[in-house]
Parts: sequence; C-alpha cells; structure tokens
Amino acid sequence: MTEIPEHLLKRSRERRAAVGKGDDAGSSDAPASTTPATTKSAATAPATTASGPPARTAAPVPDVPKPPKPDPAYVVAAKQRRKVPWWAMATLGLMPVWGIMYVRALTEAPEVVEGPMGLGAEVYGSCAGCHGANGGGGVGYQFSGGEVLETYPNIEDMLRFVYWGTGEYNLAGVQVPGNPEREGGAHVTNALGVMPQQGAMAGGGLTEYEILGVVCHERYTLGGADPTEGEFAEEYARWCSEESPIFAALEAGEISMTSDDVVTVIDAEGEALDVEFKGSMPIEGSVAGE
Repeated sequence: MTEIPEHLLKRSRERRAAVGKGDDAGSSDAPASTTPATTKSAATAPATTASGPPARTAAPVPDVPKPPKPDPAYVVAAKQRRKVPWWAMATLGLMPVWGIMYVRALTEAPEVVEGPMGLGAEVYGSCAGCHGANGGGGVGYQFSGGEVLETYPNIEDMLRFVYWGTGEYNLAGVQVPGNPEREGGAHVTNALGVMPQQGAMAGGGLTEYEILGVVCHERYTLGGADPTEGEFAEEYARWCSEESPIFAALEAGEISMTSDDVVTVIDAEGEALDVEFKGSMPIEGSVAGE
C-alpha cells in the first residue's frame, strides 16, 4: 500500500474550492484518511475471447487466362473455305464403281466357245506339259504349223491313238498310228516318248466326248486347220462344231468310239450321217481320204 503525500492532497482541495465544490468530506485539519492506492489492479482481467463468426478474408483474385494466339493465315483460310456437302462425298465414293461399270460396258466380252472346241481347250491343259502350251512340241510331238494334220489327215486315226495310247499300240504291234505316207516320214509308235492312254477301256481318265474335244482343239486351234475351206470344212461340221451331231451323240452315250460297226447320227438338219470309228483296238493309220 502507498500513502498519498500531503502536498498533493492540499493541492486537490484548493482546486476543488476554486471551482466551488467545497472541501472534501471531513475537517481540513484532520489528517487525510489513508486510502490505499493501487497502481494496478491486483489481477489483470483476462482478455475476452472473441465470439461469433470468424472474420472474413478477401477472396483470392482469379488468374486471368492469357488470350489465345491468333490462328495462322492458312488455318483461317481453311476454316473459311466452303465444305464439301455430304451428298457430294457419297457421289464421289461411287465414282470408282461407276468407272468399272462404264469400262465393262465399253469392253467387248470375250467370245465364249462352247461345244467340243471349248471343252477341248480346257482338257488340253493336261497335255500341254508334253506338247507345249501352244502345241510347239517338247517331250511329245508338235501340233502347230500343220504338223498334226500331216500325221493324222483322218480324224478317226487320231481319236483311236489318243484313246488307246502308245502301250496298247505296242502290244498290238502297230508301228504307224497315222499317215504311212507322211511327208518327211511317218511317225512311228513310241519313237518320241510315250503317249498315255486316255480312253476308259484302256485305263484312261477321259470320257469319249472329252477325247473328241481335245482332238478338235489340237487340229483346229493349235494345228491351224481351216474349218471353212477345203477338206476340213466337212470334218469340222460333223465332228468339231458346236452343232456337231457326233459330239452330241457321244455326250449322250448313244454311240461309242470303241465300236467297229457303222453308227448313224442325226445332224441339225435332220439328216442321217454314218460314222465308222473302227475303234475296238489299235489298227494301222490311213492316208488322206481313206
């Protein structure tokens, strides 16, 4: 505790008297009661804790995106260019198909050969290994350049040799299967390789009408016989044309190459044609007209 000095109390009374407030309570001579003066509160009041919502803070300033770079001139031009409509794209997609159809319409279709000549061209594939794709010969004899016509002036002799083959001709002792008076010398059986038998009775794999077809192909397509002139015109009409009555009869099984009898077939005009194969076994060949 601290006492207030007397001179300070006296000064305080004088000031109060000057302003008309009179003396302090009690005699002026009486000693002033000593009042404890505290310079500071015995205990410091604790700081009050703030209540209520927390103070607001300022919202962060968002980053301002940078403006995009301008497109280059070629990109701007591409964006401004007029687009192809969808129907035009569909039309363009069909252009190749239209082009193919147009070309095919202008291109002539290859001629389809039917009858014995068409069939013979297919069958000849198995003969080309020996006689050449174009009949030029090799292991087997040449057909092209008229060679086959010199060897077999009569188609029946050629059909018979193809049917029975070299083996059966050797067994039968037949030396010359074709023209014995052939210019340059007759072809002798087995003189140039082996001709495999093609007929069914000899163990071959071709039908009789297939044998006729391949022989026609070798004579007229590869051998060069003219089906419209001379001695070959009649042969072609009877044996090798699309309307060949002999081919039709063989295909239908009405006649057989292995018959020794004279067989009769009916042509497109309804006329009867006599055919003599003499094909039951190998026999000597013949000259033209026999």
